[in-house]
Amino acid sequence: MSDFIFSVRKLRKSYNQKPVLDGITLAFLHGAKIGVIGRNGSGKSTLLRIMAGVDKDFEGEAWSKEGIKVGYVPQEPELDPSLDVKGNVMLGVADTVALLQEFDALNERMATDFDAMDEIMAKLEKVQDQIEAKGAWELERKVEQAMHALATPPGDADVSKLSGGEKRRVALCKTLLAEPDLLLLDEPTNHLDADTVHWLERHLAAYKGTVIAITHDRYFLDNVAGWMLELDGGKAFPYEGNYSTFLGQKASRLRDDEKQEAARKRRLNRELEWIRTSPKGRQAKNRARIGRFEDLQAQVSDEREGSISLTIPVGNRLGQDVLKVNGLSKAYEKPLFTDLSFEVPPGAFVGILGPNGAGKTTLFRMIVGQETPDSGSLDLGKTVELCYVDQSRADLDNEKSVYEEISEGNDEVVLGPRRMNARAYVSLFNFRGADQQQLVGKLSGGQRNRVQLAKTLKSGGNVLLLDEPTNDLDLSTMQVLEEALETFPGCVFVISHDRFFLDRQATHVLHLDGEGNAHFFEGGYTAYRQRMLEQGIDIEKTGGTHRRLS
Repeated sequence: MSDFIFSVRKLRKSYNQKPVLDGITLAFLHGAKIGVIGRNGSGKSTLLRIMAGVDKDFEGEAWSKEGIKVGYVPQEPELDPSLDVKGNVMLGVADTVALLQEFDALNERMATDFDAMDEIMAKLEKVQDQIEAKGAWELERKVEQAMHALATPPGDADVSKLSGGEKRRVALCKTLLAEPDLLLLDEPTNHLDADTVHWLERHLAAYKGTVIAITHDRYFLDNVAGWMLELDGGKAFPYEGNYSTFLGQKASRLRDDEKQEAARKRRLNRELEWIRTSPKGRQAKNRARIGRFEDLQAQVSDEREGSISLTIPVGNRLGQDVLKVNGLSKAYEKPLFTDLSFEVPPGAFVGILGPNGAGKTTLFRMIVGQETPDSGSLDLGKTVELCYVDQSRADLDNEKSVYEEISEGNDEVVLGPRRMNARAYVSLFNFRGADQQQLVGKLSGGQRNRVQLAKTLKSGGNVLLLDEPTNDLDLSTMQVLEEALETFPGCVFVISHDRFFLDRQATHVLHLDGEGNAHFFEGGYTAYRQRMLEQGIDIEKTGGTHRRLS
């Protein structure tokens, strides 16, 4: 077992008597880079909490190799409110700071304690060796570099006033600087812009320790992961390779599963036929057979959950005029964009990207009339009907259940010409069973994002404005959304840092660089980046230093 840094054996964890991890056994290799995927509720975060030692209420065994250091960044990390941003970051290098302080204290003793000179010199030599091994002489530069690369708030900022995304950046910075042997990351790329994600990819790919990351960022999984771990139905399925390799291996497994599924359905039909024709007296004596039917029916229902499709209702027919922007400028403490001009054709899918604070959400607020430009014009076509999904989630009622908030008291949801059972619609956004009865006020930020998305999309329109719609969505929900957007007959504007999503969907890219400049380009993310590289600009490197923390 010496090659394994962490192991779990017959691990079982249940919520409300429903197992999310059902007797899984796994062993993780030293230095492995592992991407964890699965539907929301499949146990991904639960597994990481158990490995981090946060959740101790489980059956089975979970243990790490003796002497290893574990670092964990949850989706909603807690910071020390008594410290500012830099104070929290410095907690990650507390051991290194202690070494430097010991070095200074020994030097002070040398000036006064002449009788213990040999002892002090021996200790000083040992401490100096440790400092050099850690590269501690460059600690301040290393900390500043990490804070810049991860675009943390200013070092003196009050952490109690930070957004969830800002807190996550600070926690990620602190944990990376600590250089743990086992690094556990729950959705590390959420709320990071493209250049920061690129830096993080390069850093983790070269990281000496073991990295286990839950993420829906498919390019991240391709560029970093050497193993994929899929959690599904309480079971764990490891695959060697990155996300692209995983897709091929998963397809092979599903082909094998199809044979088993066909056999289950044949048995289901036989049991159903028997139940319908059997006399009541025989039914009473054959409850076990009825139980088998119910089990088979539940299995088939679970399989059908993944095949449901989403239709976004479209408004009136969209004319030729969608959006014309001419000489648009906006500034707060610094210019967001200056003399911005572009025209959007009907049917376009415009991906909007740029560093945090570049003005992406401000542009959306101008389009819907919530903000005004400093100069220039922004003209919507006469046939445009806007549907805006923002990140604020301010109009959600915390006292309502998820089902009540999304369904708005209706048993059916009207999706254009189509009607759909309200509970089935809510389940599309991964709120199933008892999850639909959760109070909105008790939800995490990611869950509130899904409620907002589900509630707003059903209202329809012929021009969609989506602000970071993929944050905190699992891959299956993202795929449902992507398929719905592909068939949407209107125009779509999306703020997103998900490069795979933009490559798959975008017909145009609008890039705001955070320095007041903007570029409007016909094509997807990769095509745009290549065009900018030809001009000597790498849009993935503009915000970070892209050097390893060493």
